[in-house]
Amino acid sequence: MNDLASRMSIAEGDITKLDVEAIVNAANSRLLPGSGVCGAIHRAAGPQLAEACEKLYRCPTGEARLTPGFKLKAKYVIHAVGPVWNGGKENEDMLLASAYRASLELARDNAVASIAFPAISTGTYGFPLARATAIAVKTAADFLRGNETPTRVVFACFGAEVTEAYQKAFTDLG
Repeated sequence: MNDLASRMSIAEGDITKLDVEAIVNAANSRLLPGSGVCGAIHRAAGPQLAEACEKLYRCPTGEARLTPGFKLKAKYVIHAVGPVWNGGKENEDMLLASAYRASLELARDNAVASIAFPAISTGTYGFPLARATAIAVKTAADFLRGNETPTRVVFACFGAEVTEAYQKAFTDLG
């Protein structure tokens, strides 16, 4: 992992409190305030975030959109829409990797040096945690190998189970 080890890390806790330029929202395709991490981000950012999302209208699965962070510590929120798990028969792996890659591309294109991701699609969307974290870490590592920005990617973990899944994904990456 050499240089990647200095550019990727794990942080257990509230993604809305991390010291990064952008946080990623595990969004729904209508970009409406939801439950889980999405609801927490919307509550912390204030009602202006929902208003900004409403202007974007929709975001297809596997894509991402950028808004200001409003009342958040982070300057930006990147809304990434991951897939709902349907047993792996509907290109879920590819769509999840695409959501991470699209978020990283937005960060790069907007000169965002640091970005934090939640475990996209692993909550109410039901994506298996170990599989999702392996895809997240591999996609980020592949992207970072070819891009200088962002300089720092943080995987924000809500709880010990998620932290352990990311630690295993880091180990498996080598």
